[in-house]
Amino acid sequence: MQTNRTKTQIMVECALMIALATVLGYIPIFEMPQGGSITLCSMAPIILAAHRNGLKWGLFTGFVHSLIQMLLGFKNVLYCTTFPAMVGCILLDYVIAFTALGLAAAVEKPFKNKLVGIGVGSVVVGLIRYLCSFLSGILIWGGYAPEDMPVWLYSLTYNGSYMIPEIIITAVAVVLLVKLLDVRQKKKQAA
Repeated sequence: MQTNRTKTQIMVECALMIALATVLGYIPIFEMPQGGSITLCSMAPIILAAHRNGLKWGLFTGFVHSLIQMLLGFKNVLYCTTFPAMVGCILLDYVIAFTALGLAAAVEKPFKNKLVGIGVGSVVVGLIRYLCSFLSGILIWGGYAPEDMPVWLYSLTYNGSYMIPEIIITAVAVVLLVKLLDVRQKKKQAA
């Protein structure tokens, strides 16, 4: 976390991270038939913003990103058949799921080893997002479950099939990026 930057610089960085996360979200590696995909590390920029700027800025960045994701995917909300389902979709599939990515800064704090903390933080916030998708799959999208399968199991496996790989890829990418940035910064300081 850097403290010698102005609020304007931090805000610009966070805005760039939101833009990058949005673009990366449009680069799917694998897509599921009824929504959800493994992307090219689309969660990583929000997690990096939280790591670099702290919890407050991380949550703010995640929240703004959630609103953009909701606007871009609003047709999904319109598939809901009731008003409570629409509210649930907005909260679970967008607002809570993407805002939670900003919690990475709080999760990584207790760890003495910075890279371990960042890796654990990335996994934990990814699992929170997975939990949101799992609950949404049960409460809102349960009608897609096959008749011979419990809704909870369908949601767990359907959402896990793309979220677990996405979490692993993101955690590895974030750790590698932070390590690369640290090496680069050390070289700069030595010069």
